[in-house]
Amino acid sequence: MIAIVDYGVGNLFSLASSLKSLGLQTTVTRDPAELEAADRIILPGVGAFADAMRKLEATGLVPVIRAEAQKKPLLGICLGMQLLFEKSYEYGEHQGLSLVPGSVCPLAEDLKDPTLKVPHIGWNALDILPGREDDPLFRYVKNREYVYYVHSFYAKDCAASTLATSEYSIPVTGVVRSGLVYGTQFHPEKSGDTGLRLLRAFAEL
Repeated sequence: MIAIVDYGVGNLFSLASSLKSLGLQTTVTRDPAELEAADRIILPGVGAFADAMRKLEATGLVPVIRAEAQKKPLLGICLGMQLLFEKSYEYGEHQGLSLVPGSVCPLAEDLKDPTLKVPHIGWNALDILPGREDDPLFRYVKNREYVYYVHSFYAKDCAASTLATSEYSIPVTGVVRSGLVYGTQFHPEKSGDTGLRLLRAFAEL
């Protein structure tokens, strides 16, 4: 069973539909007991970091997520990945879940090509870093396959946890891992067959 955390942020339907299309048993929930009983947890998210953290804290699930992340695979998607980090500098400084070392910072300030648009929206090749190709999350995904991004902020100071990046005049953090905790800045559920294969690999961790 894969539990998708429902805290009022994000399009849960497309993610649940993608998992179900793979024949995976899925529940969308904010019930602590269901998160504890699940084999894996997915933390989705779209929107602003501070608002999402407030909504997540309001559910009372933060201690549960932190505890369960030590026991079973957890995948944060897009804003859900950003929430895994220690802090974000999106419209101020805000504390995250501190499950992955590093910070979330404005993309526009670091781009080497100032003509590139932010938000960064569209398809980019996923560059799996040397030595990371054998991570089980990439079991069915090859280097340089394309995935779909929508974001204005990105993870920094997380080299030790970074599994893959995508080029947008700078290497944008695309996939991270710390222990059993994974994160993808892109949306697997919007990334066609490549995204589905990555979700299948997550379900088999």
